[in-house]
Amino acid sequence: MGESGDWRAWRREFPIFEHTIYLNACSLGPLARRVRAAAVRFLDLWGAHGASAWYEVWLGEIQALRAAVARLIGAKPSEIAILPSVTDALRVVASATADRRRPAIISADLDFPTVPYQWLSRPGAEVRFARSADGTTVSLDAYRACLDDRASLVATSHVFFLSGRIQNVPVLAALAHEHGAYLLVDAYQGLGQVPFDAPSSGVDFLISGGLKWLLGGPGIVYLYVREALHERLDPQGSGWFAHGDPFAFHAEAFAHAPDARRFEGGTPAVAAVFTGRAGLDIVNEIGPARLRARQVELVTDLVAKLRARGWSPRVPEDLADHAGIVTVPMEDPRAAVAFLKERSIVTDSRPGLLRISPYFFNEPADHDAVVDALDTYRRGAGAAATGR
Repeated sequence: MGESGDWRAWRREFPIFEHTIYLNACSLGPLARRVRAAAVRFLDLWGAHGASAWYEVWLGEIQALRAAVARLIGAKPSEIAILPSVTDALRVVASATADRRRPAIISADLDFPTVPYQWLSRPGAEVRFARSADGTTVSLDAYRACLDDRASLVATSHVFFLSGRIQNVPVLAALAHEHGAYLLVDAYQGLGQVPFDAPSSGVDFLISGGLKWLLGGPGIVYLYVREALHERLDPQGSGWFAHGDPFAFHAEAFAHAPDARRFEGGTPAVAAVFTGRAGLDIVNEIGPARLRARQVELVTDLVAKLRARGWSPRVPEDLADHAGIVTVPMEDPRAAVAFLKERSIVTDSRPGLLRISPYFFNEPADHDAVVDALDTYRRGAGAAATGR
């Protein structure tokens, strides 16, 4: 691929740009050529080897994926568990940390609903919400007000999906630990575009996956479990791959794996393992620091162009605490998304908000196109509203 700063070369890795301006990485990362090739390689190995592909290639690919995740967050491969979804990762953490003496779980009202749903659906769980004062971020005092000796876990986001604001994970970890609680961070919207060092952050559990910024597609999720917790926590309802020696096939006794594998379940989706690793290889090859610098550059350009045309993107003046998610308040964002899609510009919407999420493969010309199209949309919407 050459120098990682050659963004045009990286853009050519994603065929969608041959016909579409894609500005929706925070919903689904676009398909890269090497990710497609990885999926084909999986199928070719399956076809060539049948069941022996497990022992000859696939198990090794699973270990290589652990190593790739660990490299990205400064962890050890033994601290990485592989699961099919964020919900499954949350479920296994919930089973391992449940404490009747400390039934309170702290989440934020800005978190993606999957996070609090895990505990809202559990009998006996006491879910408390740290509430945002401005709809974009949550103060440390809001979390502090929810914490006491009944709290066992703070489960919240690295980057809020509606606003793109980045939370200070090391400070949250210190606060949770001060009250004897664990910290679980949903990094689905952060990892890849925002550098993260898991060991130094103090986080106990970190969840991310291939769907968005890590470019590996759906069906693959990564759970970091701090090494000191491996022997302390025993997930319930474990599966075959969580056993210390799964290929011993010992049905009458279960013994958890000594590392983060104890948080896994059944047979992994190997096709997603292949695509997940290929996506991570792109992210690791460019590097988190370069990706972050590129993201700040792109967001700065996009925000300036939106403001110059009279739009009001919801971003702070200092973009140091902001990720690559730019939301624009508007009356009917779904109509705007459909209008843009007709012009081969892909964005997304959330209630009351148009959401634009550039990534390293985008360029300023993409921002020119989306802002021009939004101006056309606004003129048309105004004319429709007045009947002209």
